[in-house]
Amino acid sequence: MSIDHLTAIDPIFAECLRVGGATVRDFSRPGGFPGLLRMVMEQQLSTRVALVLWEKLRLRLDGAVTPETILALDDETLRACGFSRQKIGYARGLAETVADGRLDFDAIHALPDEEAIARLVALKGIGRWTAEVYLMAALDRPDIWPIGDLAIQLGVQRLKGWADKPTPAQLMAVAEPWRPHRTTAARLVWHHYVALQDQARSAQ
Repeated sequence: MSIDHLTAIDPIFAECLRVGGATVRDFSRPGGFPGLLRMVMEQQLSTRVALVLWEKLRLRLDGAVTPETILALDDETLRACGFSRQKIGYARGLAETVADGRLDFDAIHALPDEEAIARLVALKGIGRWTAEVYLMAALDRPDIWPIGDLAIQLGVQRLKGWADKPTPAQLMAVAEPWRPHRTTAARLVWHHYVALQDQARSAQ
């Protein structure tokens, strides 16, 4: 099991479980259009806020989040559901690309990690972070390590006891022994990070 392997080779993962609890939070997302759209919405938002806004959108659409239903909404409705002006453009562009067949999720899902990421980042509004998290959360790819994620950066800094936020090179180096389980490593760091956030809110 990947968690057992990681806890055996690096004590930070036992600390993640100690702080966050033995049951790791579910960071999974649906695949295809709904999953990628949700990740566009979640960009630069806290997990808690993003969940509230996503549920608001799903309620508005009676659960049917499709390219067609998104394209049928006006900008005001999308804005009320948490999309900034920029993200409205990304959402409409993504919906149009899927609706007219230019984006084939089945084809992307069949590609190796780096090729799938390259195809996704070619879409407007999809950066490497979004593409990597899509592969992790929607496709359950086992060895993705999103070094551009702020929670990963701050989480590793805290867990390793480093004085400064790690550089991309440091994050790649520290995770090298965790291959091929870096997705699980990222989920454990997130688990720890979210638990500390929850504790800080409870203490207020």
